Amino acid sequence: MSGAAMDIKASCHCGAVEVTAHLPDGLEGATRCTCSFCKRRQGAAVTATTASVRVTKGAENLTRYTWGTHTAQHHFCKTCGIYVYHQRPSDPTQSGINIGCIEGVRTWEHEPFEWVDGVNHPSDRKTAGGED
Repeated sequence: MSGAAMDIKASCHCGAVEVTAHLPDGLEGATRCTCSFCKRRQGAAVTATTASVRVTKGAENLTRYTWGTHTAQHHFCKTCGIYVYHQRPSDPTQSGINIGCIEGVRTWEHEPFEWVDGVNHPSDRKTAGGED
């Protein structure tokens, strides 16, 4: 299943939020990020095309978190708090989908996840007002 393009359905823990998306590389290349936010969140993400991400249920139940440069846009369920997806700061045409939210995926079978250097990414540099 990994490596082949696929369309997926993902949901938060409580089921209030559901999204669909197209993964051009399938489940290949799931990563974790070292930025100050992602290192705390620890959710591995796979790449989706931003244009394909559709909230099919619970748009009103999503909340967005952004900080610093406001380039990365992280979307969470207001009820259960699960991170579902985010717009990538490195390329706005890409979004990251929480691999743990994808229907039928056993995340532990895809370990270990590669780490990407979010600490030194130009879109998420430390700002005068605080840590990015």
